[in-house]
Amino acid sequence: MTRQAAIVVAGLALSAAGLYAQANRVGLIRIDGAIGPATASYISRAIDYASAQNLRCLVIQLHTPGGLLESTEVIVQKFFASKVPVVVYVAPDGATAGSAGVFITLAADVAAMAPTTSIGAAHPVTVGGSPGEAAKPDDTMKQKLEQYATSYIEAIAAKRHRNVEWARQSVRESAAITADKALELHVIDIIAADLPDLLRRLDGRQVNGRALSTANAEVMDIPMTAGERVFQLLWRPEVMFLLMLIAMYGIIGELSNPGAILPGVAGAIALILALYMAAILPVNIAGVALIVLALALFVADIFTPTHGVLTAGGIIAFFLGSLMLFDRAEPAFRLSLGLIIPATLVTAAFFAFVVGAGLRAQRLPVAVGTVTLLGKTTAAVSRIDGRDGKVFVDGEYWNAVCETPIEPGELVEIVGVDGLTLTVQRKNR
Repeated sequence: MTRQAAIVVAGLALSAAGLYAQANRVGLIRIDGAIGPATASYISRAIDYASAQNLRCLVIQLHTPGGLLESTEVIVQKFFASKVPVVVYVAPDGATAGSAGVFITLAADVAAMAPTTSIGAAHPVTVGGSPGEAAKPDDTMKQKLEQYATSYIEAIAAKRHRNVEWARQSVRESAAITADKALELHVIDIIAADLPDLLRRLDGRQVNGRALSTANAEVMDIPMTAGERVFQLLWRPEVMFLLMLIAMYGIIGELSNPGAILPGVAGAIALILALYMAAILPVNIAGVALIVLALALFVADIFTPTHGVLTAGGIIAFFLGSLMLFDRAEPAFRLSLGLIIPATLVTAAFFAFVVGAGLRAQRLPVAVGTVTLLGKTTAAVSRIDGRDGKVFVDGEYWNAVCETPIEPGELVEIVGVDGLTLTVQRKNR
């Protein structure tokens, strides 16, 4: 072999090695929190990126209490259409794949868990229900949703050749199991202590007719975009609850203190954001009704002498409404008492002091301007007849007129103001 040929061969070998090193990578994303639109967007983008970069597989490290079925459907459909093997890894230790997380884990090409994790309780969330609705339609809707979720998770488990019977139980009976039990029941495929251990166990595994090569693969983190981070942060029951409070404080504060402008603008923006999130989150109508009732009681107590009875009722209604605002059957949508109790106390104080002071101030008599002269008593400085006369009031001399003559020194009462002229009448002693 000539020297030139040897150089060419060496160059090709180096190029091949470089291409292999570039291709021997796996993608990694981390999902920690409720499953929602931002999560679905993030996972979809990560799968597209992994496919475009020809990564060996995409590992989704999952820890979630659950989420929306609509967003879960988007994620599952993306899994099934993915050209890159998708590995869902429930981790780290102590993590759980609850509710929507069960659907996502079962839909993966490879399902893995860390040793001290759990999976289960996939009963669907009833969106928009309320205890005040008729029992029959409510029960019918729940039954339909449960039947749909059951058939859906059975189809997912069957497609991935996993335990269909347990999948059914996870929906109908809210069954939950540990990682060891999940492996025994063939709910998952692998138990791995950490990410390097997972890659070693994935190496050589057949997925979609090809063997994975991940033992020495480079792990590439695929982070959330700024927009996804913001939307994921906003898409939380706590954030919507706080937006509702800001909207309430801002708008009512503006109405009770007209002209402040800033509270009204902030309240309007917060209200729009809260209404947008209410179309996504499982809001309970009964909870909203109780909060509205609480606001009405707070305002009514300012105008009626009930000695705080209505305020006490408003506090109770606000507290119960906050507890019922979201579906508490789903852990992902529970407001903690650590947030509800301070919010209730702050809201009661806000109405008792800020709004109450503003409304009471609006009902006080006018304290500035010529209107304040009405009803005042003074003495005539000069003789007052139908067209001429003077009085001295509030440190100034004013023209004064009266239908009957008034002699100097007589007391008069101001009954009208017309520009710089006062209309007076004799003050009866």
